[in-house]
Amino acid sequence: MDAHATRRPGTGASHFPRLRDNRPVTLKIRVQDTADSAAPYEQVRAQISEQARAGVLPVGHRLPTVRGLAEQLGLAANTVAKAYRALEADGVIETRGRNGTFVAAAGDAAAREAAGAAGVFAERVRRLGLSQEAALAAARDALRAAYE
Repeated sequence: MDAHATRRPGTGASHFPRLRDNRPVTLKIRVQDTADSAAPYEQVRAQISEQARAGVLPVGHRLPTVRGLAEQLGLAANTVAKAYRALEADGVIETRGRNGTFVAAAGDAAAREAAGAAGVFAERVRRLGLSQEAALAAARDALRAAYE
């Protein structure tokens, strides 16, 4: 299932940023329906998050409605709504009531949250008496496991 929602940046409200070269912005999502693939909402969440963080979806880009994206992907509206809620909780998107859902300045929010989590981790391992080397090894192992 594919969805390609295209809109020219800057159309509509004038406060939305444009890509520097004025290229149309395209949301590309592919949901795989195999036994070993992640849940559909997680696939949608991960792909929108990655496209936003990579700059493919610029800050201020308006995303399709929940119903619209669900229809394009052949998914239930609740599945897309769950992905949007997770993205909003992560600071990747923001919902502006009836005005729609937009890509937020996620890089800053993600960096702040990561720094906060790292601070909590550092304080905890210090209280546990781990050396800096042991703490770094534990963090590397956890990151390796999370990204594999």
